[in-house]
Amino acid sequence: MRKINATRKLTALALLGACACSVTTGACAQSGVTLYGVLDSSVAYTSNANAAGDSVTKMPTLTGSLPSRLGFKGVEDLGGGLQAIFALESGFGVDTGIAGQGGRLFGRQSYVGLKGRYGTLTLGRQMNMSFWATQKSDIMGPALFSISSLDLYLPNARSDNAIGYLGTFSDVTVGATYSLGRDASAAGGPAATGCAGEVAGNAKACRQITALLGYDTGRYGATASYDIMYGNAGAANGLTSSRNFDRRVIASAYAMVDKLKIGGGIIDRSIRAATGPVDSQLLYFGAAYRLAPALVLDGQLARLAVKDSPNDATLATVRLTYHLSKRTAIYSAIGRMDNSGAAAVALDAGGTVGAGRTQNGVMAGVRHFF
Repeated sequence: MRKINATRKLTALALLGACACSVTTGACAQSGVTLYGVLDSSVAYTSNANAAGDSVTKMPTLTGSLPSRLGFKGVEDLGGGLQAIFALESGFGVDTGIAGQGGRLFGRQSYVGLKGRYGTLTLGRQMNMSFWATQKSDIMGPALFSISSLDLYLPNARSDNAIGYLGTFSDVTVGATYSLGRDASAAGGPAATGCAGEVAGNAKACRQITALLGYDTGRYGATASYDIMYGNAGAANGLTSSRNFDRRVIASAYAMVDKLKIGGGIIDRSIRAATGPVDSQLLYFGAAYRLAPALVLDGQLARLAVKDSPNDATLATVRLTYHLSKRTAIYSAIGRMDNSGAAAVALDAGGTVGAGRTQNGVMAGVRHFF
């Protein structure tokens, strides 16, 4: 018993010593792990959800105002201004609890890296520069009724097997990612397209390169980004050869004027796939106004125009958000998607609509951060 008690005392002293190290500087490295997440769910009604013109009421899986997630992030101070960092983040649907991003355990983020005065270097699955390029200019963000409906890649702009860099110097931000195999999941959908890459003898297979340059004062800013992804045998969306590619060039800007924020941008997209070439432009403009300290009204107009095709789509949406606290909010939104030609772009991201039909919708939900 004495030996056991002595061992317990030594263990306690060791833990106290570790705690002492954690609050000192210089001699002992500081580290910490944070658990965080978002729970967001809504109920939505949309008209013309099929060719027969039927409506549907549902609890969406993808999102309400923000995608739901559970994450861990950590940092260790290595001294001299250098830190080791990591992030593990899992996406899921609150409606059923199902895992998102093609069923991956940590489908939103899974990386480790180093952070210092010259920027951050990361390795693993991570957001690429297309994700960051619209963060401040896209007023609605990855909401159910938003430009995510017009381009489902935007809220899913992540790359597997990626080397990433992001650095901010005064008001200028530069960044890039290089993926050796952009998407290892073959589960289908915008977040899983079955292009694992890393193929011997074909260095171009499933590669992805993104780059970003931005200027941001906190009151206004502008960002430009470039994103090109290559295909390979078995990849989704017609990119069945490493000669095929899907390229996006994004230019965006925002400005704050007292309680009003405005933002907009243009996304130029070129696809060279086995199914043929497609060129399109997505233009968006939005504004947000704080009606009261806890009440925000925002809205957005957007248009997807396909070159040499009548299959265009126009989006209009308005949202009202009331913050019950710093972590909890309730919201409601109305939206309309006008499809022309044979376009079948649903108002609700991941939803359905009859080809060429106009779709109206309304939703309400609750969001909680932890």
